[in-house]
Amino acid sequence: MSMQPKGSGEIPVDTVRVARAAFPKGSLAIRVRDELGPLFDDEEFAGLFPSRGRHAWSPGRLALVLVLQFVEGLTDRQAADAVRARIDFKYALGLRLDDPGFDFSILSEFRDRLVQADAGRWVLDGILAAAREKGLLIGRGKARTDSTHVLSAARELCWLEMVAETLRAALNALAAAVPDWLSEVAGPDWFRHYATRAEDSRFPKAPAKRDEIGQRIGSDGMRLLEAVTSSGAPAALRTVPEVEVLRQMWVQHFHLVEGEVRRRNPKDRPPGAIRLVTPYDIEARGSVERDTFWDGFKVHLTETCEPDVPNLITNVVTTVSTVPDV
Repeated sequence: MSMQPKGSGEIPVDTVRVARAAFPKGSLAIRVRDELGPLFDDEEFAGLFPSRGRHAWSPGRLALVLVLQFVEGLTDRQAADAVRARIDFKYALGLRLDDPGFDFSILSEFRDRLVQADAGRWVLDGILAAAREKGLLIGRGKARTDSTHVLSAARELCWLEMVAETLRAALNALAAAVPDWLSEVAGPDWFRHYATRAEDSRFPKAPAKRDEIGQRIGSDGMRLLEAVTSSGAPAALRTVPEVEVLRQMWVQHFHLVEGEVRRRNPKDRPPGAIRLVTPYDIEARGSVERDTFWDGFKVHLTETCEPDVPNLITNVVTTVSTVPDV
């Protein structure tokens, strides 16, 4: 999919006439266009698209759609319908009244392009540049910073699910890479225990039984790690990402006591800043703030707070969840 820069251009006369009649007092989308102008040019996003292929919908307009979508809390389908049907959206985007818009799937594709290129900052900078040009943002002034939690994309796991899924993920990766080698080192009951996801298993409620299962998972994982690091194992196995996650998880939760695998005591485990909470998102961390407990990350937002101008977010930083607000 290629890009042919067009820019948002002037608003068609018919769109202006109908929008003014339909919204005599204006709307958020109309005020954004009137106060800040087009905001984004297609040329700003040229690096996200190849030079050949089917022409993409205007990325400058898509960036503005993402902004309006976030402000109004719309799904991708609702945002695409708004571009197709709402006069104020057509006004903000500089579209003709009969413009058919785009399929809602284009929004997720464009969002993926922004994420892959780490280009989300471009959208924020475009808004800040327009606000600065209109005198809504000054070089120095009062600002404040606060944070909120961001959940990991991976499901929250209890301890048994976490270690079981970590071992299962490593076994699946090795089964795909070296099936013959794994069949030689695997225990006779490994397939029965780890063939299905941990969430589909019913762990017993009795603490003693749960401890027994945790002990068995710890021993199986230790046996697999010993086999992977043995002199007869292919050296490439140690670089398998899932095996490295297994190693880190086992170091954090298990240790050897007189030759037996034992679960570490809570005080003997690493601090939350480095402790894994899921094998499927190794950057996520567990944290607590007041009454909120979550596995994931923390986003820190800085906004202006001058008395005579609108409050504007000027900086966004995403960190692990254990970073303090200060």
